[in-house]
Amino acid sequence: TPLNAIIGYSEMLQEQAEAEGDKASAYVPDLEKIRSAGRHLLSLINGVLDLSKIEAGRMELFLETFSVAEVLRDVTTTVQPLIDKNHNRLVTEIGGAGGMVRADVTKVRQVLLNLLSNASKFTDHGEIRLTARRAGDDIVYEVKDSGIGMTPAQTAKLFEAFAQAESSTSKKFGGTGLGLAISRQFCRLMGGDLTVASALGEGSTFTVRLPARVGDQVPVSASASASAEPAGSGGSGGLVLVIDDDPASREIVTRHLARAGYRTRAAAGGVEGLRLARELKPAAITLDVLMPDMDGWAVLSALKADPSLCDIPVIVATVLDERPLGLALGASDYLTKPVDRERLVRLMRRHAGSAAAPVLIVDDDSDARRVLRRMLEQEQCTSVEAENGRVALARVAERLPSMILLDLMMPEMDGFDFLAALRELPSARDVPVIVISSLELTEDHRRRLNGGVQRILEKGSHSPEVLLDEVAAALAGSTAPVAG
Repeated sequence: TPLNAIIGYSEMLQEQAEAEGDKASAYVPDLEKIRSAGRHLLSLINGVLDLSKIEAGRMELFLETFSVAEVLRDVTTTVQPLIDKNHNRLVTEIGGAGGMVRADVTKVRQVLLNLLSNASKFTDHGEIRLTARRAGDDIVYEVKDSGIGMTPAQTAKLFEAFAQAESSTSKKFGGTGLGLAISRQFCRLMGGDLTVASALGEGSTFTVRLPARVGDQVPVSASASASAEPAGSGGSGGLVLVIDDDPASREIVTRHLARAGYRTRAAAGGVEGLRLARELKPAAITLDVLMPDMDGWAVLSALKADPSLCDIPVIVATVLDERPLGLALGASDYLTKPVDRERLVRLMRRHAGSAAAPVLIVDDDSDARRVLRRMLEQEQCTSVEAENGRVALARVAERLPSMILLDLMMPEMDGFDFLAALRELPSARDVPVIVISSLELTEDHRRRLNGGVQRILEKGSHSPEVLLDEVAAALAGSTAPVAG
């Protein structure tokens, strides 16, 4: 939307005015108001869109297994500047809620961030306490503050869309009146709820209760572990981990591999597969997509997010015809517009380092390209631009970039098709790609962008020889250690 340019340019002008000092610094407060108003409007638009999707039944859950402790650590790190702004103290407690849970981690994080930001806004020189504990099959998160609190009349309408406190309070503290309504809807989508207890002048306590395994009707049990073949089965070649919930498929694949001289271990589900991958560090992995406890795409994401596992070749075998989605294309990371400059810089340092080659900016929006170019210039990075995927491929042919900042929705050749073409170029396969888009990813998009898949095979349509050829090719090109 035009807000991307408004926010981006206001931030650049503000930094420039601050750098010039004296006369130019007089414009800084006005520029800060423009930036703040733009971000407020953006949050309002996003809130309205979220509500409309929920009401239309179009809001999707993307379930994955994650660590409660890691989510709480990420949330507290993000919200700490807001906590400090009003001189508050944040206390975090995990009372027996450690370990892994299954839910939509993005929505859990969004709910907790909203509750913590509200608590920090309505508390001054006080304490905010974030706790997590297990209660039967549920995880209970609580955000308790020592702030201004609410009357019974205020709490009664708190979760209504666009409902805010009386005008004097809303004028002082701001807000859209959508955050809590959306947060409760997210919780209910995941089979839980969000409630509040508050007293005027005594603070508030918001309680989030969610199932520890959202939407999971087939819990992982000891049977999954028992179904794994003993280590070292097969020949003396490299170790291949076979992850598939179908016993017949596991047996067929392991027997084919063993006959070809490979050692194998098998797992009957995604959670068990991840555990074995971390323990064994296999030379290659074959991975089913449709599994009940944790699907193949979630397993793949977890593998590629783990530095010790990310280089292991993965061959996806699925009953679905995924070819219309193309090969999984391997984006290195994802940023949403308007781009946060600090996060962009962190990603650049992580993926591109201090390479002398320029950064390639691919976006059909000339304003968006200019904002990104200015951000890069401030970090002493050179850049080249392309207005669509076709032009970008020509730029890559002229000179290999150190990193690519890629918009998804473009005319002529969009970001998905560009990534597919890029990964076909041997010289460009390892160039880090950061996707930058205001597009909200659907399940289809996530599959197309999921990183690091070596190959996608359709079950039943390929001979054992094809599978063995793919495993051999993956092992030949792998730098992963072979388990002893």
